[in-house]
Amino acid sequence: MHLEKNVSLKSFNTFGIDVTSDNYCEVRTREEFIELTHTPVFKAEKNLILGGGSNVLFTKNFDGLVIRNSNKGIEIISETDHDILLRVNSGEVWHNTVLFCVKNNWGGIENLSLIPGTIGAAPIQNIGAYGVEVREVIEKVEVIEFESGEIRTFTNKECEFGYRESIFKRKLKEKIFISSVTLRLSKKNHKLNTSYGAIAETLLKMNIVSPTIQSVSDAVIKIRSEKLPDFTQLGNAGSFFKNPEIGQEQFEKIKKEFPSIPHYPAANQQVKVPAGWLIEQCGWKGKRINNAGVHAQQALVLVNFGNASGEEIFQLAQNILSSVKEKFSIALTPEVNIF
Repeated sequence: MHLEKNVSLKSFNTFGIDVTSDNYCEVRTREEFIELTHTPVFKAEKNLILGGGSNVLFTKNFDGLVIRNSNKGIEIISETDHDILLRVNSGEVWHNTVLFCVKNNWGGIENLSLIPGTIGAAPIQNIGAYGVEVREVIEKVEVIEFESGEIRTFTNKECEFGYRESIFKRKLKEKIFISSVTLRLSKKNHKLNTSYGAIAETLLKMNIVSPTIQSVSDAVIKIRSEKLPDFTQLGNAGSFFKNPEIGQEQFEKIKKEFPSIPHYPAANQQVKVPAGWLIEQCGWKGKRINNAGVHAQQALVLVNFGNASGEEIFQLAQNILSSVKEKFSIALTPEVNIF
């Protein structure tokens, strides 16, 4: 473990924003992080855990300690004929883990293929796509407390998962380091979810009549590759905003003016409306302002066309929020963490 000063974070965030961190270090094991919690710089500085950097927007230099999470490793804890418990260290790349599980015919996360970032970020955001959320397969989450350096384990219920939410994003924000996540995956009789989005249509185009977890993963990868830009070619952080959930009365009012509005049922008799559709209706899809813009294929994705500052992208996001609020009386919430 080696501490460095004034390190560029440009290659460590998928927006490709060129900022620096006052202090920087990389941790490769749980024990290295525990050791780090006892150092003066950790105790004195503001700390930021950085995995894949796929869910952050830096608007300025980071005046603290950035900790790069490279804690890797996958281990089978136990298995039966029907399911398997898999402990995955938090620095593992999420998509690589999905591919590893699909290859071994372990089901439950195939719909979450090609989501950028690391395993450690998955429970924080309760990542989800195409009708599946990671909370459905999480057995437990192991964390290390910043203040004490002690290891704690959270059961699924204790994680307090919600839509793109968890206890780690609220009560425990900036207080813990997620060291590993244990997943319970199926080994047979997989419950395939092909009803959400364009999965069923894509499978038909692929001439697949009896889908497997492999074909569902392939279909999701195909859909995401066609809709979403590769951050190595065009800086972005994936979906910038959450899909809002609104009351039935408000939804019916909007539907009178926009009969074709896409929607999905949500908890507590709420209605989920795609944020990308709302943004597109406000004329933002494909719009570019200097070096920042909205992707031409998916209005939910803000992009860096080359040398945009974080402040430029943040201002673009604010303008989008204002126009959606004005047109639909809906307040969008950023999914991306802004620093």
